[in-house]
Amino acid sequence: MAKKAQNQIIWDVVVIGGGPAGMMAAGTAGAEGKRVLLIEKNATLGKKLLITGGGRCNVTNAETDTRKLLEKFSKAGKFLFSAFSQFSTQDALDFFNSLGMKTKVENELRVFPVSNKAQSVWNVLNDYMREGKVAIKTYTAVENFVMAKDGTIESVRIMGDEIKAKTFILATGGKSHPETGSTGDGFGWLKELGHTVIDTAPSLVPVKLSDPWVKDLSGISLPMVRFTITQNGERLPAGRQVHKGKMLFTHFGISGPAVLNMSGEIRERLEYAPVTLMADLLPALDHKQVDTAMLESFQGEINKKFKNISTELLPDKLMQALGILAGIDSETPCHSVSREARLQLVQLLKALPLHVSGLLGLEKAVITSGGIALEEVDFKTMRSRKVPNLYVTGDILNIARPTGGYSLQLCWTTGFVAGQHASNNTPRI
Repeated sequence: MAKKAQNQIIWDVVVIGGGPAGMMAAGTAGAEGKRVLLIEKNATLGKKLLITGGGRCNVTNAETDTRKLLEKFSKAGKFLFSAFSQFSTQDALDFFNSLGMKTKVENELRVFPVSNKAQSVWNVLNDYMREGKVAIKTYTAVENFVMAKDGTIESVRIMGDEIKAKTFILATGGKSHPETGSTGDGFGWLKELGHTVIDTAPSLVPVKLSDPWVKDLSGISLPMVRFTITQNGERLPAGRQVHKGKMLFTHFGISGPAVLNMSGEIRERLEYAPVTLMADLLPALDHKQVDTAMLESFQGEINKKFKNISTELLPDKLMQALGILAGIDSETPCHSVSREARLQLVQLLKALPLHVSGLLGLEKAVITSGGIALEEVDFKTMRSRKVPNLYVTGDILNIARPTGGYSLQLCWTTGFVAGQHASNNTPRI
């Protein structure tokens, strides 16, 4: 379609932002038989989607009890019941499966494509839009909204031209991974339209540590670590301080699901005082069991030097690093390790202090916290309470959530609801 002809159309629905929420919204509106245009400033759609989960794409979480699922969204959960009653996690699974993408469930009910490729998710969404005859305009940055006298949006301005529509869906995302195009454009527009926007900050982000020995362990991962967040030698309030899950050592500190999920709490606390994480590296064993296991390891390799000891408890390189912290010389034969040093090592295995120096920035954040105030959105329809023909979706909402498929499910749910209701509520008021 020629540019001039395309811009002269009054579309039923214009979707701004070609990420997962935008593609779901556009496809859903197209499935309703509406004339839909999706505008994306990048050369291609779903740039961030293709890198999620290291390129594997954690599609959703297999928790089908909506109440249990929404507990993971903290205070925002109470706002989401209506939207999730219209498009649940089971609906998301049925959607992708029905369109030919097989899925599998892994640890903590995380759902992935059987292909282990985010491209499979991208393909489904693109086929969905193609089936709904959605028009797509890439390489196109929206400059601002043009308002009508009745308080509705009349058009969006692009490159000195205007695109008119009956309804608009904003799916521009937050500010995480700005190299993918998520630069927070939508937040500025929302403020101009009279919305309250809570300041954004990196969320679900890796943690930097000041402990110099950590960088030598880069690449080592542990399947289950129990973290306790402490400040000034004390735990945080009950219910907030403990996180469990996989951990990965990096050259700057630590990452992994458990680390990402507690990064928001760490960020809040760092504003007031230093934060130390106490890491239980063997949460399935108590102190006595760990001590017994260490004794058996030493006795089984009694004449070996500590630096050559091998144990099933932890990776050898990590055990050697902890031994040094416990005061055990790497050249010391196992039979010469003192009881005091062994007990100090056991203590480190059960409560290893990790000193937080900060968090990585937006370029490494899975999502950003902050966004449009939830009280200003009708979650039955995802419509703005301030602009009658504007709908909002996905990361532009001020909704905190953990890793594990919850972010993409939020995109599927809010995108579907917005796409459906924007299609069926197009008259101006």
